[in-house]
Amino acid sequence: MQEQLDYFIFGIMPYIALTVLIVGSIARYERDPYTWKSSSSQLLRRKQLVWGSILFHVGIITVFGGHLVGLFTPVAVLDALGIPYVAKQWAAVVLGGVAGFTALIGATILIHRRVSDPRIWRHTSFADIGILVLLWLQLFIGLATITLTLQHMDGVEMVRFMTWSQSVVTLNLNAWELVVDVNWLYKVHIFLGLLITILFPFTRLVHLISGFAAPFRYLLRPGYQIVRSRRQKPLADRKTTTPAE
Repeated sequence: MQEQLDYFIFGIMPYIALTVLIVGSIARYERDPYTWKSSSSQLLRRKQLVWGSILFHVGIITVFGGHLVGLFTPVAVLDALGIPYVAKQWAAVVLGGVAGFTALIGATILIHRRVSDPRIWRHTSFADIGILVLLWLQLFIGLATITLTLQHMDGVEMVRFMTWSQSVVTLNLNAWELVVDVNWLYKVHIFLGLLITILFPFTRLVHLISGFAAPFRYLLRPGYQIVRSRRQKPLADRKTTTPAE
């Protein structure tokens, strides 16, 4: 039973998550483009929103970027550059720990803001609070894994997770065998990460793609911009004149 569960989580679920992320995001953008945003409640408890949002976004983007670079940089590149595994481990512990703790504080503020104010809670959907709680739990468990990382500063576990991540991308169907015997905290952390990836297209998280893609969208696909004018009177009609022959 345990082997079948490991095979599903580490061998099948990554491909389900990637498929749902790509297809679901495209389908939502094409079908419901006006929902491709983060619904605003900024007029209520604005100061708390600003602090929570800044801490959360800065922290979560740093954590995501760190995981992306850390997991998908080939081990051969680290060896070629002469980067010691212990140095990479310390960078992950220090930078990842600070960023994760920052994001956790921000998420805590945002959750408190939603559940403590009846006006905001009334307009909070299950998806809104659900994804925030999942992200909070994922950040908390991620910080907890630091205690395990400190016990493996030789980089053995790090290389194992890097190899697994890169093997999934290269469609190595036996990649799941690399992580079956890791600590249960790591397993829960990976499972929640894949679950959040699956839920991504159906929650407010999709606005993160808009943030990254906006500059390219305006460069590659110019559109229209609505401008509000302070002019009090409408412009006079211009009469078209035909030049005399």
